[in-house]
Amino acid sequence: MAVKCLIVDDEPLAQDVLKDYVESCPELELVMICNDALEAGDIVRKENIDLLFLDINMPRLTGINFVKSLSHTPLFILITAYPEFAIEGFEVEAVDYLLKPVPFERFRKAVNRALERLENRQISEQTPIQHILVKADKKNYRIEFNNLLFLEAMGDYVRFYMEDKKLMVHGTLKEIVQKLPEKQFIRIHKSFIVNISKVNYIEGNMVKLGNEKIPVSLTYREEFFKIMNNK
Repeated sequence: MAVKCLIVDDEPLAQDVLKDYVESCPELELVMICNDALEAGDIVRKENIDLLFLDINMPRLTGINFVKSLSHTPLFILITAYPEFAIEGFEVEAVDYLLKPVPFERFRKAVNRALERLENRQISEQTPIQHILVKADKKNYRIEFNNLLFLEAMGDYVRFYMEDKKLMVHGTLKEIVQKLPEKQFIRIHKSFIVNISKVNYIEGNMVKLGNEKIPVSLTYREEFFKIMNNK
């Protein structure tokens, strides 16, 4: 399957060079050439783009601020005439950083890195992670999702309730829920997220998981019962 890519650069000469390079790589499919990041943003939201060839120094919105603004970021290779941006480029997890004028050999090397990362991502999606790593008591704990009953927000901390122990972890529910499989863990209260596969029973506005009972708030009650009825 071809890797769908965008060229995002406001310089016509750079656009022509990158277009020629992309068309020389059989793995790549050029979807569009964009003159600025705002135009590219519309395409990224509408199309399933895998890779961006992204200039940093563009009008209105820089390439780095552009990738920071995206909720779902494709892989991207930064291209610029300014070497001083290199450190910031790698801080936003760019696949590679190319200096203009870009030799084709260097371009090809960056593409190979992107292809390798895409392949690793596909393997990861086919074999989803079944655990989360958290830090508590100056130790890193591996918590299997199937052993996790629910999570409770406690100020700047989150308490993890497992079948065999509890852990207090620094962070917020919003941060941690992003690392959990969304079809398995759902919010039932502003302070609680539960593993729906571990619900023993529901009584009134209370849910029983393991040896604990926790409340279901009115805000989440309807969605919670809809999900439970479909299980």
